[in-house]
Amino acid sequence: MRAQLTVCLAICLIVIFALPLLAADKPAMLNVKEGLWETTTTRSMTGMPDPSDMLAQLPPEQRAKVEEMMKQKGMSMNGKTTVTKSCVTKEKIEKGMAFGENKENCTRQFVSSTPTHVEVKFHCDESNRTDGGKTAIDGTVNVDVVSSDTTKGSIHSVTNNAGHPMTMDMSFTSKYLGASCGDIK
Repeated sequence: MRAQLTVCLAICLIVIFALPLLAADKPAMLNVKEGLWETTTTRSMTGMPDPSDMLAQLPPEQRAKVEEMMKQKGMSMNGKTTVTKSCVTKEKIEKGMAFGENKENCTRQFVSSTPTHVEVKFHCDESNRTDGGKTAIDGTVNVDVVSSDTTKGSIHSVTNNAGHPMTMDMSFTSKYLGASCGDIK
């Protein structure tokens, strides 16, 4: 059960942090404001337990540790919805990583990139499973800039975890909260 939760949370974190604008090629700079942003993501999954269900089944001490880790990353989870906060800087926008972070274990290919739309295909290999196996994740991210303080998009990913395919579809909206990021990185 704990191994499943670890894999499931790792997948969610990879996909969430692989959100809009992961750098590989030189993408067009999105027309968004610098500062604190909040992203609300709704997910549906097949082939794996929902992370919020697995979280609810953890002993209180383990659940508190996972929730604290999520809180430190500006995340909260309620059913099939996750809310994250991120600091969008000029440097991140210029590098094509306004709402994401560059993961060493992921490769990306920009399908299209304009100041108001981006489509990215990605592939990630995770090898930190407790049984030493590998997990591969392939997917597509689409982001549309509605205005300089609002974005929306979708993610479709397929995960192969020791021969067990899992599919995740997510839709998200991001909104600008203000110029100051506080302690959010």
